[in-house]
Amino acid sequence: MEFSHDDNYSLPLTKFESMLKTNNVLFFDSEEFENIIHHYLNQGKMTLAKKAIKLGLQQHPTSVNLRLFKVEIYVFEDKLVEADTLLSELYTIDPSNEEIYIQKANILSKKDEHQQAINVLKQALELTDDVIDLYSLIGMEHLFLDQYEEAKSFFMKCMEEDDADYSALYNIMYCFDYLEQNDQAIAYLNTFLDNNPYSEVAWHQLGIQYTTQKKNKKALAAFDFAIISDDTFVGAYLEKGKVLEKLKRYEDAIESYTHTLKLEDPTSFALLRIGYCYEKLERDDLAVHYYFKTVHEDPLLDKGWIAITKFYNKKNNFQKALYYINKAINIDSENVKYWKLYSQINVRLSLFEEAERGFKKTLELGNYELNTWITRGDLLIKLGEPQAAIFNFEQAAEFHPENAEIEYRLAGLYFSLNEIDKGTFHLKNGLNFNEDYTFIIDELFPEVISKAQVKSLLKTKL
Repeated sequence: MEFSHDDNYSLPLTKFESMLKTNNVLFFDSEEFENIIHHYLNQGKMTLAKKAIKLGLQQHPTSVNLRLFKVEIYVFEDKLVEADTLLSELYTIDPSNEEIYIQKANILSKKDEHQQAINVLKQALELTDDVIDLYSLIGMEHLFLDQYEEAKSFFMKCMEEDDADYSALYNIMYCFDYLEQNDQAIAYLNTFLDNNPYSEVAWHQLGIQYTTQKKNKKALAAFDFAIISDDTFVGAYLEKGKVLEKLKRYEDAIESYTHTLKLEDPTSFALLRIGYCYEKLERDDLAVHYYFKTVHEDPLLDKGWIAITKFYNKKNNFQKALYYINKAINIDSENVKYWKLYSQINVRLSLFEEAERGFKKTLELGNYELNTWITRGDLLIKLGEPQAAIFNFEQAAEFHPENAEIEYRLAGLYFSLNEIDKGTFHLKNGLNFNEDYTFIIDELFPEVISKAQVKSLLKTKL
């Protein structure tokens, strides 16, 4: 039983907390203690829950339910041996108490013994008529075992018992998605909606399934039905907006996104999408206005800063683009996307040293894409740092072996330093991997292409 400020059940809670402050020992019946403990557990107030359990057991030492709360605390604190020992004692006292089986299954699950947990939960099913929670727990254990078909069947049992159990419905959809059973998911939802035509969650999920199939008009209809069922359903308006964007109905998408701003506090996602739509409509002033509102709402959202930077980049206003990507980097200096954009903009501004620094940072953050290695290496060549370029390309070759673009660059670098053997080795590699990239030597190392050894190798191979 959950306490609220408006009902009589808040009285025992107030009395209990007053007792803790005054150290006066007051009497509570066992059910009142159970309600108090349940309240504190739901609130995440473990210290108070433990105090209530201790005092409860002092007044009601034989209460199985209060001792089960103690088991729950043990499990939460990973004291599984103590929990198991106490459960064994309780089983001898009350072997038909389904909560004992649930806690036993919880312990087994914590030990990654999920099949044993399922077996115990199925035993509990035979002891109670209140089966929904047990079906859900069994479904979750099957998910832990990656048994999605079995999990799905138990979540469906939950829905058969209570068609408003939307957590079960979401889990069913998760299973369908994982199994890539899109058509089956749509069939299930349509059958469900035949009996529950005003289920906004089911309509919403149906719309998502149609979106996956790229059936945008059907998806749009489903989201409209979700909104008819609940005109405050923010998720339906957002999904509807995304579909309208795909249909290039940008004005309608803006209307749908804007509606969410009236229903709850503005979300950075909605503001960003409105900005995108205005940009598509070539209403640049409104587009950039909403991009700025996005980063004001959520300064950590990289998509907002990237949208602003790319907006000015497209307008060839590289100084402004650089200004805003620098602001983004000051907020989050570990964001790879920011550093890539930073580097690209500096290249456009011919600030090659800054661009190289940006690509180096990108690599340090774990972005090992071939283009990053090559662009950085080419910048080092341009900056007259051949040894650093060689080191860069040799590292690149570890991540991208047998790559002709890397080998030709290494060949050109070594030949330019008159390290003929190494140059020959890499040029032969490049020719073996792909002869079509020999133009790299000519473009990046024009002084090398005239060397006798290079001419000879190219002539022999080509």
